[in-house]
Formats: sequence, C-alpha cells, structure tokens
Amino acid sequence: MNYGYTRLKSQLLAGKMVIENNKNEVTKSIYEELEKIENYTEQALFYARSNTVEKDYYIKKTYLQEIVKDSIKRNKNVLIPEKTTLNLHDLDYEVNTDNKWVSFMLNQIIQNSVKYKKQDHNLELEIYAKKGKQNIILIIKDNGIGIKKGEITRVFEKGFTGTNGRKIGKKSTGIGLYLCKKLCDKLGLGIELNSIEEEGTEVRLVFPMGNFMNM
Repeated sequence: MNYGYTRLKSQLLAGKMVIENNKNEVTKSIYEELEKIENYTEQALFYARSNTVEKDYYIKKTYLQEIVKDSIKRNKNVLIPEKTTLNLHDLDYEVNTDNKWVSFMLNQIIQNSVKYKKQDHNLELEIYAKKGKQNIILIIKDNGIGIKKGEITRVFEKGFTGTNGRKIGKKSTGIGLYLCKKLCDKLGLGIELNSIEEEGTEVRLVFPMGNFMNM
C-alpha cells in the first residue's frame, strides 16, 4: 500500500508542476481537485495504518516549530487564496513524538480551518504553544464559522459532519478529526476542541513531557 501511495503522490506532484507552469482559471480548478484527491488518499492511508501505529512509528525529539512550518508550507496553496493572516509564535519547544503522524494531524486541522472559514472574512490562523506543569500544548485557533454548542462533543465521532458541514456546500467526510483523536489515543497524546459558533474554533494537541509512548 505504501508503494501505491508513493507512486500516486509522485503522479499528483507531476500534475501540479504542469499546472504551475500553465496557470489559468481551468488549471486552477484542476489543481484544487488534485489537492482534494491527495488529501482523501492520505486520509485513507492513515486510516488503514491507524490500527497498527505501533508498527509504523518513530518517536524522537521533535521541534514543534519545524512541524508547524512544514505544515504551513504544504498548505500554502489553500491558505494564500484565502488571504490568510498567520500568527505563529512561541513554538520553540521540543516534544517526544512521531513527526509524520503529528504532521498529518496538523494538516487535517489546518484544512478544516480553511474549509470552515467565514465566506465574507479573510481567514485568521494563530498557532502557538505553551508549557504546562506536565505537558506542552500546541494550540491552533481560527476565526471561522465555529461549531454549534450541542455538537462540540461529537466532533471526534467517525463520519460526523455537523450542521455546518452540511451547510457550507463542500464535501466533508467527517474522518479528519476522528483520525486525529484515534492517532492521539494511540500515541499517548491528548486532543481538545473548543468552539463558539460564528467566532471560531480552537484545537489543542497535548504532548506529555517525558513520556515517549503510552500504548
């Protein structure tokens, strides 16, 4: 499965490079569809891996700043069109984790911020970290449409899209946050979500200090 994914990713990258050199309204739409295919394929791959994390992880000291900057770079083609205001700060922390899995989770969270932005507002995205007594907390905040109060407790359920997921007119799988929660459970991390409808959403990834794995 890894070989098939790698080959598909190479083909998608090649297609994107062709589009970069032939930009117009048509190729822009094609590029957006390629981005969706890549994201859905990655979700499928990580979903398949999620039951056997212990066979496919590499825990090491990782800088949060590197993970965040890599994710921003990867998502620049969806962030730039939304005229996103980025506020990255206080990210100079080391955590013990698997870079690959955390990068995937951060990508899902950022893509949700783009998907659920307010139509008449530019996206504002703030990402920072803070140190607790026994953990390091990575916080991702946006100014999007938020989540209805009664639905917040269900956002990590498999397939749950909520009222706004149906309202925005974009296909929502309800898999992204479900996978984030499942992977956090496997890796011994915490994940929390707070949201106020029409004001925005805040997601927190909690990294225990001195804890390499809690399987």
